[in-house]
Amino acid sequence: MTIGEPATTQVPRMHTFSEVYSDALRGESCTVTGVQVHVPLPVHEWTRPVNHGDRVLLAHCRGATLDVGCGPGRMSAHLAERGHVVLGVDIVREAVEQARRRGVSALRRNVFDPLPGEGRWNTILLADGNIGIGGAPERLLRRTAELLDRTGRVVCDLAAPGTGVRRHDARLVTALKRSGPFPWASVGPDAIAQVAADAGLRVAEVGDHHGRWFAVLAR
Repeated sequence: MTIGEPATTQVPRMHTFSEVYSDALRGESCTVTGVQVHVPLPVHEWTRPVNHGDRVLLAHCRGATLDVGCGPGRMSAHLAERGHVVLGVDIVREAVEQARRRGVSALRRNVFDPLPGEGRWNTILLADGNIGIGGAPERLLRRTAELLDRTGRVVCDLAAPGTGVRRHDARLVTALKRSGPFPWASVGPDAIAQVAADAGLRVAEVGDHHGRWFAVLAR
């Protein structure tokens, strides 16, 4: 480059969500756009051991638990250590492999595909914002209701109060790759009762732990 020529910026190439998320799980710096302007994907939070806030959430799980969007498996691993029958499901192969390396039973599967134990799970866990999967929380909760037994529950993380229901087209971006847009949603404690009711569920409990909001939903 000669003096006076403009510097060129390499534009990340388009890849699938799974490819970019897999790189992030392996330690590549990654941001997510669309949910907010441009924020780091908190992979370090998902690959560490559970913390006290996680344990407060997980204390609401009862019996056999299906961890939907299990990622690298820290939540499932903790539940298994506490004696739960637990199965993690995730659409990303790298996530499932990392979960299995933690000793977790995990399947590469979409929650809307056929799953083991349909109608017999005691708890469905939607941690780390996974109530937003697919950008349609009502549809996701209707699916979880199909998976639960008649006295089962959904334990889910929520966004901050005042969020309501927000739907986004998000992307993952690293230095060399970016995903195509994928639908996501955020649900706050002010909106969870209506979202649950639309899915045929009711709110049994809403709580927070140092600003981490969660809900327990039942039939």
